[in-house]
Amino acid sequence: MKYLLILFVCLQQWSHAQAVDPNQRLLELGIQLPEMKAPIANYAKAVQAGNLLYLSGHIPDEVAGEKTRGKLGVQLNVDEGREAARLTAISLLSTLQYYAKNLKNVKRIVKVTGMVNADPAFTQHPAVINGCSDLLVAVFGEAGKHARSSIGMSSLPLDAAVEIEMIVELK
Repeated sequence: MKYLLILFVCLQQWSHAQAVDPNQRLLELGIQLPEMKAPIANYAKAVQAGNLLYLSGHIPDEVAGEKTRGKLGVQLNVDEGREAARLTAISLLSTLQYYAKNLKNVKRIVKVTGMVNADPAFTQHPAVINGCSDLLVAVFGEAGKHARSSIGMSSLPLDAAVEIEMIVELK
């Protein structure tokens, strides 16, 4: 009986995870993905190897009223950095949608590497990159939970607050 209960709970969790429609979740969150922007240098925005899609580092798009440029611990605080990471996740999702053709083709988010433009005394890198991780889980449910690194950098391209890259498994 104990094993049947465990199996029932596992099946419920599995069916709930399978029922998440990332496109619907974006609508519910009030997020409209922008068109994917072309790379600003000589590289690909994403490369597919087998069923893994490697997304290049993305920085946050500049949005009116949002602070997305500057060093954490100097020009930006944790909340501003977290929002910059969330905006970067939206940019990553735009690229992912372009390459995967539909976000329903995502099996799971495998790995996120978040780089934070940080003052040497700044130590809250994970709290900043949570802006990206939280959005991925909100959009994909359990399939959005991923392995992650949060790393401090002395500078980033265009003085971006964060740069984030991602590995995704496609169906």
